[in-house]
Amino acid sequence: MALPVAFFAVFFAWPVAAIVSRGLKADGVWQFGRIADVVTQPDIRHVLWFTTWQALASTALTLLLALPAAHVFARLDFPGKQLLRAVVTVPFVLPTVVVGTAFLALVGHGGLLDDLWGVRLDTTVWAILLAHVFFNYAVVVRTVGGLWAQLDPRQEQAARMLGASPLTAWRKVTLPALAPAVAAAALMVFLFTFTSFGVVQILGGPTFSTLEVEIYRQTSELFDLSTAAVLTLVQFVAVGAILAVHAWTVRRRESALRLVDPKVTARRPRGAGQWGLLAGVLLTVVLLLVLPLAVLVQRSLDAPGLGYYRALTDADGGTFLVAPLHAVWTSLEYAVAATAIALVIGGLAAAALARRDAGRLVRGFDALLMLPLGVSAVTVGFGFLIALDRPPLDLRQSWILVPLAQALVGAPFVVRTMLPVLRAVDGRLREAAAVLGASPWRVWREVDLPLVRRALLIAAGFAFAVSLGEFGATVFIARPDSPTLPVAVARLLSRPGELNYGQAMALSTILMVVCAAALLLLERLRTDRTGEF
Repeated sequence: MALPVAFFAVFFAWPVAAIVSRGLKADGVWQFGRIADVVTQPDIRHVLWFTTWQALASTALTLLLALPAAHVFARLDFPGKQLLRAVVTVPFVLPTVVVGTAFLALVGHGGLLDDLWGVRLDTTVWAILLAHVFFNYAVVVRTVGGLWAQLDPRQEQAARMLGASPLTAWRKVTLPALAPAVAAAALMVFLFTFTSFGVVQILGGPTFSTLEVEIYRQTSELFDLSTAAVLTLVQFVAVGAILAVHAWTVRRRESALRLVDPKVTARRPRGAGQWGLLAGVLLTVVLLLVLPLAVLVQRSLDAPGLGYYRALTDADGGTFLVAPLHAVWTSLEYAVAATAIALVIGGLAAAALARRDAGRLVRGFDALLMLPLGVSAVTVGFGFLIALDRPPLDLRQSWILVPLAQALVGAPFVVRTMLPVLRAVDGRLREAAAVLGASPWRVWREVDLPLVRRALLIAAGFAFAVSLGEFGATVFIARPDSPTLPVAVARLLSRPGELNYGQAMALSTILMVVCAAALLLLERLRTDRTGEF
């Protein structure tokens, strides 16, 4: 645990504490009264209200649209199921900047709906809600569907034989068993939407602002660190409460149910109802998930002769110090470095947490590992500039700063992927190897590693995709001559002109293809034991 604890202390706790301290201290004295002054301001109260409201609305809408798909994946077997699973999961690993850009191409000015029917949603909250559903659809499908597939269907069949209608049997038998998984998925969706940045930044404009967007505005535009620090504390407390409830629901889900092999619960669709449900899910996937990405690709091809893509090789547009295409190679290099760091930090943490003799302090660190996913990435990025500005850790001019920030987000995914597999390894195998004279390192190399190799590859894929799309922290610390893909897309969208817009679409398409390729590789490696979130 020494290295993971040191990593999170230096590159997460210290930067966040530094920016909070800078904002709430005046002449060396803490100004705690500033907290009440900020949260009682009418515009800040509106931001807090909108942040909570849109997160609740996004969560409810996501559950409404994704639960039928969870049932389809859990109980029905049909051709192309694995391909459809990959298609459903692609949005989750896409950067939020790409999601916002895709919906801008669909519902924004000059978008598909505007061209066909003169309808624009980019100035309404519906664009944000639909983009959040697009992004979090897979969270519900994989979390709830993974448990649903392992529930014994004979319990519901017994209720039907005793006279219960299909709806009553589902409501009184299946739904109570699924409740912990539904609650866990809902809390994850709420967490992601509560801290939403890229989607709201692109689609919300000046009208809508979440806590994360407001922290960015107060920090980078108004230079009001005091207000940003207060909002960071508010978000930190809210996220901590969400993670505590999430940990409780996960423990309940893991201990309360008797599960069966998911391979025996899926059947070919029978009857008009099941075929209709499958058709409805397919239609939802096409309209909600595939169409925005297809429009994004189509918009990137509007210029004759791949003009927008060819323009990415030209640095004369004035937006960048280098050609926009350079951001592709920069992002790949940063993502590879961030993945290596995340694997080391997350792998060591998972190995420590998987030990049956781990103490309460070690187990408590498990919850802390999730905080970087919920705490403002904007705060972390700006905190890097404040905290890491003097020896022995003066990293402001170092390229490693961006991979370190990205690894903070990737490490929790490594832990969540590897921990269940490491806990499933029979401890007697390690004990037998130790009795035969193997050192701890050799035990890990010859016992644990062969069993967790596939989970390790899956963890690497997730960390790579997440690192590639990190935006909130990177927008502060990426150097002008080395922008990442999400930063380059945001810069292009912030400038007027058809060429800038088309280049943003082209870069977003490239980023989408790279992330989708990483996900398809994960699907090939996925097993029943390591494939769920």
